Amino acid sequence: MIATIGLLSILLAVAASGVLTVRAWAESRVPEPRASAIRLPVAMLLLGSLVAFAALELGILTDDFTLEYVADNSSTTTPLIFKLAGAWAALEGSIVLWGAVLALLVYFVARSVTDGDRLGLTALSVTGAVSLFWFGLMATVANPFEVCTELAGRSCVDSSWLPFVSAVAPADGVGANPLLQNHILMAVHPPMLYVGYVGFTAPFAFAIAAMIRGEQGSVWLERTRRWSVIAWAFLGFGILLGAWWSYEVLGWGGYWAWDPVENAALLPWLAATAFIHSAVVQRRRGMLQAWNLILIIATFSLTILGTFLTRSGTIISVHSFTQSGVGPVLLGFLMVVVIGSLLLFAWRSHLVSSAPRLDSVASREGIFLINNLILTVFALAVLLGTLYPIVLEAMGRARVSVGTPYYNRVTIPIAFVLLLAMGIGAVTPYRYARRDVVWPRIAAPLAVGLVAGALTVLLGVSSVPVVIIVVLGTFVIATVFKELLRQSAKLDGGRVGAAGRVLRRDPGYWGGQIAHVGVALLAVGIAASSGLAVRDQVRIPAGGSATVDDYCISYESPTSRVEPNRTVTGAVLTLRAADCSSELATMEPVFNRYTRPPAVATPAVRTGITEDVFVALATVPGEDVVLDVMIFPLMWVLWAGGLIAVGGGMWGAYARKRTRERVTADV
Repeated sequence: MIATIGLLSILLAVAASGVLTVRAWAESRVPEPRASAIRLPVAMLLLGSLVAFAALELGILTDDFTLEYVADNSSTTTPLIFKLAGAWAALEGSIVLWGAVLALLVYFVARSVTDGDRLGLTALSVTGAVSLFWFGLMATVANPFEVCTELAGRSCVDSSWLPFVSAVAPADGVGANPLLQNHILMAVHPPMLYVGYVGFTAPFAFAIAAMIRGEQGSVWLERTRRWSVIAWAFLGFGILLGAWWSYEVLGWGGYWAWDPVENAALLPWLAATAFIHSAVVQRRRGMLQAWNLILIIATFSLTILGTFLTRSGTIISVHSFTQSGVGPVLLGFLMVVVIGSLLLFAWRSHLVSSAPRLDSVASREGIFLINNLILTVFALAVLLGTLYPIVLEAMGRARVSVGTPYYNRVTIPIAFVLLLAMGIGAVTPYRYARRDVVWPRIAAPLAVGLVAGALTVLLGVSSVPVVIIVVLGTFVIATVFKELLRQSAKLDGGRVGAAGRVLRRDPGYWGGQIAHVGVALLAVGIAASSGLAVRDQVRIPAGGSATVDDYCISYESPTSRVEPNRTVTGAVLTLRAADCSSELATMEPVFNRYTRPPAVATPAVRTGITEDVFVALATVPGEDVVLDVMIFPLMWVLWAGGLIAVGGGMWGAYARKRTRERVTADV
């Protein structure tokens, strides 16, 4: 029954997507277009997507192992939270969640369309075509409701697309991938990424619609500004949660490995960051129109590329799904999007070629343009490092690995210039910036940054890149606060109340500045935790101790316990100060073994104000234990910076909407 309901709901969504595509397009061409004409297919699309997702969740929660997806990705012993997350823990289920998020986006876009809105209707036709692809994918090569027809132990080795065939079911399922049921963050991290990925469909659709209709100006940007910022914030939050998951769950000792799938999420975020900044220039000055169209095409295309890398089996990664027939279809869709969008852009390029030119590089729009170019170089460097091994292998060459040294050489200088541009751009006037205007705004923040750098050196830090990042990060933060104080001084009342009024008066700008503060803190946290980290491996006999940096670690005893879904083997450790006297914490790094491989080494992390102590098992503990011990300075700054950056984006989008509504009500 669940298979039948699920498949029928997907087919309903396919049909609704097709009808929406055709009807919205046709309605945009009539003399008096009606928004009501697209309400029914939008409602049916939303209904079909939500019922499909609910049916999949129901199958997992009720242990319906006649469904191949449930048998291969869940079990009776899987904890409830990971059962719920099992709906997106594997290939087919993740696409169902993707479709549900996309249908919700289409619904909210449709709510903004009114009678006579030709641009909105054309954009809805584009979103309908995108939906048709994704739900068509579910109905064919990525059907999560295929039923088992042949078993081998607890696994389905053959299945049928038809839900009415005679089905067989194992007594219990294989269980979820151990990496996906080892920490609560895996119930949150993927949905955040999907909202970010899917959210860029709206600005892409409106950009395509504007080109199709030959409309100039910033109307499509105004209508999709909140979508762009919200998608950027969710994608950034998803990346941050993924880094946190890697740090807290995987015992390799880090939060970012330049894994190809990590890069695949970073790429659209970088492109979207450039787009959001250049969109400000177009809305304010009418400039960079062609550049914005290219950037949003690139952002949307990179979300498809990221999906292809994750779900095609092309790469080997803890993030990637197994080899399947989805890969070639996604690659084909990517080619259609890229080639079709660029051909459309070339056809309409004459409409944006006459945009106003840059008056001076020494201006806010000039700084934004430099910022865009740097972000583009950053993205291209990451894209090259990600695709180079894949292209070589496709050409029959031996598999190669592009590692951290390459990315460090490329990204560290870029980070320097980006931070400098962030600090200067925030206080630079439009059109032309005179020295006597800009210098007073940046002189004091620059002095604060230099003082921070000097203090860093006095504290014993000898790494030049870390000192430079501290100087520039402090400069960015001080510039934002000085500008806030400068504008607050013009208003009556206390400083705190005046600052609040300044923030509320232009939430779009100040949301961006809050995000800049977060990015600056993030950069300092990354520089400190990576450039100043202490790494060591020690062997400790039972009852013995070892000293690493300023800490003494004692091995008290091995430990083992059996939980419903896993066997946990670990070591009880006591963390003390270097003289092995005062006790600081009890730590228990473990190996988790599930019903299916691999075993997952989960570290123990003691978080402090100045640094984290990270301890992971290198061997199974017994008479002695081998530990990987790492000391990461200022890790909390990294996490706090990421959250502040995301919060700034969300606050700017939400507060700007409230401000606009309040102004409209006053009028």
